[in-house]
Amino acid sequence: MSMPFELLVLVVGALLIVMALSGSVLKRLPLSTSLFYLAVGVVLGPECAGLIRVDFVRDAPWLERVTELAVLLSLFTAGMKLRSRNKDAAWTMPLRLASASMVLTIAALTLVGYFLLKLPLGAAVLLGAVLAPTDPVLASDVQVEHAGDRDRLRFALTGEAGLNDGTAFPFVMLGLGLLALHPLGNLALRWIGVDLLWAVAAGLGVGAALGTGLGRLVVYLRSHHKEAVGLEEFVTLGLIALSYGAALLLHAYAFLAVFAAGLSLRRIERKGSDEDVPGNVLLEQSADEVHEVATAPEHAPAYLVQTVLSFNEQLERVAEVALVLLLGALLRWEYFSLPVLASAGVLLLVIRPAAVVLGLIGTERSQSQTWLVSWFGIRGIGSMYYLAFAVQHGLPPHLAEQLTAVTLVVVASSIVLHGISVTPFMSLYAKRRTGDSARA
Repeated sequence: MSMPFELLVLVVGALLIVMALSGSVLKRLPLSTSLFYLAVGVVLGPECAGLIRVDFVRDAPWLERVTELAVLLSLFTAGMKLRSRNKDAAWTMPLRLASASMVLTIAALTLVGYFLLKLPLGAAVLLGAVLAPTDPVLASDVQVEHAGDRDRLRFALTGEAGLNDGTAFPFVMLGLGLLALHPLGNLALRWIGVDLLWAVAAGLGVGAALGTGLGRLVVYLRSHHKEAVGLEEFVTLGLIALSYGAALLLHAYAFLAVFAAGLSLRRIERKGSDEDVPGNVLLEQSADEVHEVATAPEHAPAYLVQTVLSFNEQLERVAEVALVLLLGALLRWEYFSLPVLASAGVLLLVIRPAAVVLGLIGTERSQSQTWLVSWFGIRGIGSMYYLAFAVQHGLPPHLAEQLTAVTLVVVASSIVLHGISVTPFMSLYAKRRTGDSARA
C-alpha cells in the first residue's frame, strides 16, 4: 500500500474522532457508518486523491490476514450475542438460511458466473462460494441488540452471518478443486469426507469445547477462589486464538470454531443465570465493587460475558473502519462494467430473496420478517477474505482480476443499498412490532 505513514495515521485518527463525535447524529440519518467509511476510502483512493494505492491481487497476502482477523472478531461477537438454547425453535431460521438458502445461492451464482460472466465452471463455483455468505462485520445494525433480544428477524440474521461464513468454506474448496488448485479425491470423496463433513463438524466441536472449558474455568476461579479477575481482553483474544489454532491443526474450519466458542461462552452465562436474562452488571457497580461483582457466584458468569462482549465490539468497530476504508480505495471505475453490475443486481434483488423464500418454507415467520431477511443479505468483509484466500491458493491472474471486480462491486453495492435502507426499514419494523404488541 502506497501512502506515507504519517498521512495514514492522520487520516485514521481524524476519521475515528469524527465518527466518535458524530455517531449519534449518523444514527438518526438514513445511512450506515460503513457507507461513510466507504466514501472516504473512494476519495482517498487512486480514482480520486490517490493517497492510498492498494491492489487486491498484488496485496492479497496481507489482505487475507487482515480480513480474516476482522471476520474472526466479528464471528466471536455474533456467537456471544445469541442467548438461546441449542434446541430452541429460534435456531430453525438461521440454520435454514446458512444451509439450504446458502446452497441455493451458490448454485444460482454459479449459473450467473458460467453463463453471464463466461467463467470456467470452477471459477463460477468459487464466485458463488465467495459471494454467498452474509457478513457479520457490517451487519451490526440488523443483529441481536442485547441479551434479552428475542426478535426472530435479528436472531435469524445474526445466526446466519455467524454460521454461513464457515459453511461456505467447503464450496470455496470445491471451486478451487475444480480449477485443479486443491485435491478433491476420486469421485470427490476427499472433498465430501474432509472438506465438507469433517472440517465443519470438527470446527464446531473444537470451538464449543474450548469455549465451554475456558468459560467454566474462569467462572470457577472467580466465584470459588476470587482469582482470575480482570484482563477480559486477554480472555477474548486468547479464546479466539486457541479456537483458531486448534481448528487449523485439526484441518477444521476456524471460522466455525470461533463462532462456536463465542456461542459456548454465552451458554455458560445463560446456565449460570438460571435462564434469566441478566441485568447489566457493568452499570450496577461502583469502581470499588468491581472485584466483588466479578467474583460473586450469581454475577460472575454475566460479568465475564458482558465485559468480553464489550471489548470485542470495540475491536470490531475499529476493524470495520479500516477495512471498509480499504474497500473504497480498492474500487476502480473499470470494475463497474454492465455484466458485473447485472450480476450484483441479480444477486441482491433476485437470488437472495428467492433463496430465502425457498429455504424458509415451512418455518414460522411473519411476512415482514421474510421480506427483511430477504433484503438484508449483507455482503462484506467475509467475501473479501474468501477471494484473497483463493488468490493465495494460486488462482490464475486473469480469473483473479475478474472475480475481484465482481466481488468488490457486489460488496460496495451492498454497503450502499443496505446502508441507505437499514435505518428506515428497521425503524418501520420496530414500530410495527410495537403496534402488534399493543394490540395483543
